[in-house]
Amino acid sequence: MSTIELNLQAVRDAIAQAALEARRPPADVSLLAVSKTFGADAVLDAARAGQTAFGENYLQEALDKMAAVKLALPQSDLAWHFIGPIQSNKTRPIAEHFDWVHTVEREKIAARLSEQRPAGLPDLNICLQVNISGEASKSGVAPGDLPALARAVALLPRLRLRGLMAIPEPETDVTLQRRAFAQLRVLYEQLQAEGLALDTLSMGMSADLRAAVLEGATIVRVGSAIFGSRHYS
Repeated sequence: MSTIELNLQAVRDAIAQAALEARRPPADVSLLAVSKTFGADAVLDAARAGQTAFGENYLQEALDKMAAVKLALPQSDLAWHFIGPIQSNKTRPIAEHFDWVHTVEREKIAARLSEQRPAGLPDLNICLQVNISGEASKSGVAPGDLPALARAVALLPRLRLRGLMAIPEPETDVTLQRRAFAQLRVLYEQLQAEGLALDTLSMGMSADLRAAVLEGATIVRVGSAIFGSRHYS
């Protein structure tokens, strides 16, 4: 087995263990392999080990990688999730090539994705990014502004509002990790109570996966625990 295959199994086991601790079916938690900064070979290795969903932050890198993976595995049915900041001039290729976007924080960006999503493709799955820790350096809609944004995005054609995403302030204490994720879950449940058909909580990464699953994560975004340490150029 390759290192990536062994790492994938370890992460899946960790998700299953946390889900069982939370008295949730492990199948309720999906693994998004964050492949940013790693090449197509790493994605192919993971795909051959059964991983089907990949997260990318950098648009051009992602598009090049998608093309290389498609060439090597033409029959594969991988799902590509955009999880990086979105600039207005990048919305068209995101709308055209991705299956999910986790980082919508403004109605203007959602409207552009809606207008630019090709009619022949399924609706683009959308998560709204929430700045749950109130950090000035973090992207995301403020919790108080979230309901209005969610209602607006839910009405846009060719988009399907699925849920919420957050990257809380890093904490090593599990209790503090859980507190931030619980805040996001409460916002999610409030929107559900308003009648929005949400089913996705995208939260938790390599260092806080267990806390996220204990608080209801349905997608965890894991990179370094699968692919190894990143080297940014």
